[in-house]
Amino acid sequence: MTGNGGKPTVPISCSDKTDCRISCQVPAPLWTLPPAQRCPGTACGQRSMDSRAWAHTGAAEHGRTRRGTPGRRTRKDWSCSLIVASFVGAFGSSFLYGYNLSVVNAPTRYIKSFYNESWERRHGHPIDPDTLTLLWSVTVSIFAIGGLVGTLMVKLIGKVLGRKYTLLVNNGFAISAALLMACSLQAGAFEMLIVGRFIMGVDGGIALSALPMYLNEISPKEIRGSLGQVTAIFICIGVFAGQLLGLPELLGKESTWPYLFGVIAVPALVQLVSLPFLPESPRYLLFEKHDQAGAEKAFQTFLGKEDVSREVEEVLMESRVQRNIHLVSVLELLRSPSVRWQVITVVVTMACYQLCGLNAIWFYTNSIFGKAGIPPEKIPYITLSTGGIETLAAIFSGLVIERLGRRPLLMGGFGLMALFFGILTITLTLQDHAPGIPYLSIICILAIIASFCSGPGGIPFILTGEFFQQSQRPSAFIIAGTVNWLSNFAVGLLFPFIQKSLDTYCFLVFAAICLAGAVYFYFVLPETKNRTHAEISQAFAKRNKTHPPDNTDPAAPDTKVTRRPEPDPTSTRDNYAKNGVV
Repeated sequence: MTGNGGKPTVPISCSDKTDCRISCQVPAPLWTLPPAQRCPGTACGQRSMDSRAWAHTGAAEHGRTRRGTPGRRTRKDWSCSLIVASFVGAFGSSFLYGYNLSVVNAPTRYIKSFYNESWERRHGHPIDPDTLTLLWSVTVSIFAIGGLVGTLMVKLIGKVLGRKYTLLVNNGFAISAALLMACSLQAGAFEMLIVGRFIMGVDGGIALSALPMYLNEISPKEIRGSLGQVTAIFICIGVFAGQLLGLPELLGKESTWPYLFGVIAVPALVQLVSLPFLPESPRYLLFEKHDQAGAEKAFQTFLGKEDVSREVEEVLMESRVQRNIHLVSVLELLRSPSVRWQVITVVVTMACYQLCGLNAIWFYTNSIFGKAGIPPEKIPYITLSTGGIETLAAIFSGLVIERLGRRPLLMGGFGLMALFFGILTITLTLQDHAPGIPYLSIICILAIIASFCSGPGGIPFILTGEFFQQSQRPSAFIIAGTVNWLSNFAVGLLFPFIQKSLDTYCFLVFAAICLAGAVYFYFVLPETKNRTHAEISQAFAKRNKTHPPDNTDPAAPDTKVTRRPEPDPTSTRDNYAKNGVV
């Protein structure tokens, strides 16, 4: 039979209506038969498609239709296992980080009294005030030094143990630190408290690198930002829990303050007995362990469906692209021109995250409220409200991040913080001129906390996972964690002296940092919401003065790597005729 200019064609029949309906749902970039020879009722020239060709060319669109509109979260994305993994992982990791930020606040005067008594018992005279200030600053800031050590350890541990078992082993640090700090008063050794804070910092450094990597690698692209915000939400809940348990009616008394640190063992034990029942990161299993069967089971568990061939094929394709690429070292990542501005942006983001002044507020909230004129007996309850505001703002950010995007939340958060820091400076300066001004200072502090947690509080960890491919990600988190913890240490150690020298003008320093960060993000940071690694790299390519390869991130369902090339129309028809396919 001839048609279409005399070229041989194959007559098409449509007897199987079920197959017809299935094939007609798929776009037809390969269908080259003339429209006149297709089924008039269903336009099913697609009936002649080979099933293998459909699997490769239509999988992306079929998967997209099944999963919903890109960027819109569906119930299928949030499987039960995914929610449990994120909650259990965050409860034993980022929750403890937030808890240790605020837990030293309430018992400050009792801990200083313990230091003075121990010193006098050993040396026969009271401790010098400057020495006491130094010891207290070391107690607060050594947590950050431990965090830096933990960050530098996470790449080696993660390569050997994987994401999940790194989190499990990390619980050993938390439990040992809890025992040391809880027993320090009974032993009469304040060094145990300081060493315990250091070990707890190691736990936090490992957790804040391993947990975001784990959540980033188990989450679908459509909810990657919202799931990443779980880290920030549990940091806020940890801060709130530390403030709540520090109330005088609970554990914030002179006789019970060591138990505030003993509580740290509870989340660690919960994670230790729960996380083993959840799978390892499927990307880690495929890339590092080459365990395809294990990765398929992990995908099935986290995505809540049986057919995960599309997800496995995407990761396998990326694995084949990077099969000759070893894990990139920190030095290689710093020297790589293709990710230069990604690294700079991560460094700026993490520096602003810590140097914006929020940790100074957490570490010294009681003294700030005292200078604002709040009666001492009311300070613990005012402090508790800050933790509640922080938690609500973090939850709000998790709900809107996939709609508004990362960039507006970061710029808006730092911009509002700069504004309220300026107002706070004015109110603290004028607090003796009117009785209502101290309460205006409290409003400014609450507004600063809400502005921080609505965007800057969790997005830096998300961006670090989104900017870099699998082989670069561990080193990227080392760089981000190093900047994070060094900045944390600097704030904790230097803020008491900055506050002493600049008095009420000390927060202008943080206002300038927040403003500089907002301006940088406005000019440099591209939006990463619902974008693949290849698209994000392309957005940075102009600044990096490089052209990333098209197959850098084949995980995208609509990139050239995941599609089979369209065959020649004539050869397609000839093959169908030769094989008797109708």
